[in-house]
Amino acid sequence: MEALTNKTYRHLNLEEREQLSVLRDQGLTFREIGKRLNRSHTSLSREYRKNSKYYRQYQPCLAQKKANRIALDQRTKAPLKNKEIYLYVRERLRMGWSPEVIAGRLPLDLPGLSIDDDTIYEYIYNSKKTRGDKLYRYLLHHHKRRKKLIGRKVKPEKIKNRLNIKQRPEDVNQRNTLGHWETDNMEGKRGDSVSVSATVERLTRYSIFSRLNDHSSLTKSEAIINRLNQFPAGTTKSITADNGPENSAYQSITKSLSIPVYFCNPYHSWEKGTVENTIGRLRRFFPKGESLNTISSEYLAKVESYLNHTPRKCLNFRTPYETMQLQIKKLGALQVRM
Repeated sequence: MEALTNKTYRHLNLEEREQLSVLRDQGLTFREIGKRLNRSHTSLSREYRKNSKYYRQYQPCLAQKKANRIALDQRTKAPLKNKEIYLYVRERLRMGWSPEVIAGRLPLDLPGLSIDDDTIYEYIYNSKKTRGDKLYRYLLHHHKRRKKLIGRKVKPEKIKNRLNIKQRPEDVNQRNTLGHWETDNMEGKRGDSVSVSATVERLTRYSIFSRLNDHSSLTKSEAIINRLNQFPAGTTKSITADNGPENSAYQSITKSLSIPVYFCNPYHSWEKGTVENTIGRLRRFFPKGESLNTISSEYLAKVESYLNHTPRKCLNFRTPYETMQLQIKKLGALQVRM
């Protein structure tokens, strides 16, 4: 009877189910069968009742198939059955984190545990597992099905004496050095007087947002100058922009900050993909078609802080704030050695 006292439970196999069926047909009780099979009589009773409901005959092969199906389903759902992972994933989804960021950051926050981002996507889009909870609403674009990202087009604007992006140094393209920024405007409803200036550092993905009360190029350039002047020396080396009229006062930026401003080619929005991606994240809080006239600078600052403190896959799941601080420390150490 050693097996009956063993705390390690093992499921019935097909041979045991067949013996259970034969011995039960011979009229033996579950206690008697349990002694012969060295099994708990309660487990045998439960197994038999579960597979002979509604006066059906107990069939070992069907019972085994059912058990295999249940075991496979449990293994498929296992990653989210862990309470810690389940709560972690759902909480971070509601915070606006992407499945890739959740999967990458989880081992850092919960050492020893892990989950694949495809498993999270499968969970999000499986209504049975989520019990109808529409978790896709917390994803970046709220798609009911996974779709490819499609970049938006921008209108070209002729700007005199501009520096083409082809003149930008190669180390900027490779994101090897700190201090190279991209900028663009996020619009609200057509006819809105207010827009949002988004400026992002390419290496660290650190973002700064400014509320613009009008669409003039001077308002845009002043906003960039005021914000970048707050950063330490060596953290502002260049800016890349598109050909929109809001960037036509770029020379004031060059004069005030002593940095070049590079311009993308017409209809090449991907050449400033970092700020395009950031505006996509910003759209979570300010969806397309909604007016920006009512937003406050205080609320915009909270959104800025949230995005700068959200882990990013491209940063090895560090936050832009953490990455910026590390780069500033490295820059300070380099300046001391020099």
